[in-house]
Amino acid sequence: MGTTTNDAVVTADTDREIHVERIFDAPRERVWAAYSRIELLTQWWGRGNRLDVERWEFRRGGHWRFVEHSDGETNGFEGRFREITPQERMVYSFEWDGMPAYVAVDNVSFVDLGDGRTKVVTDSQFHTSQERDGMLQSGMETGLNASYRALDALLAAGS
Repeated sequence: MGTTTNDAVVTADTDREIHVERIFDAPRERVWAAYSRIELLTQWWGRGNRLDVERWEFRRGGHWRFVEHSDGETNGFEGRFREITPQERMVYSFEWDGMPAYVAVDNVSFVDLGDGRTKVVTDSQFHTSQERDGMLQSGMETGLNASYRALDALLAAGS
């Protein structure tokens, strides 16, 4: 298997949603594990930077909170899980300390492409178009692609 190096496809086709698609060169169970097992998640989430896990309750209703450390700055992120369907889908709220009280709901689907690759599709729903635009203008796409490159490296290492 080669390593996928393409950036995620990020679109904003509706006024309150960001749609992201990315194909990973790994089977769905490995990609799911990288999203759901905290010891793997901390290796790629947050662009692969040092990540403090303040809370990780991977269950419906569970709370999660991470603090990323990069270039002398810290950024906190948190939310609550609404739905978890193993290897298929997770739905959770997402809030970034840089935009406090602007909460999105992320619906992440894991699609087995049948050839050892997995497509991850994320739909982020915002309360207003201004909140969606604020997230798009925050550097979200650059950070997301850096995180996905760190995930590529983790998956290529055979985790």
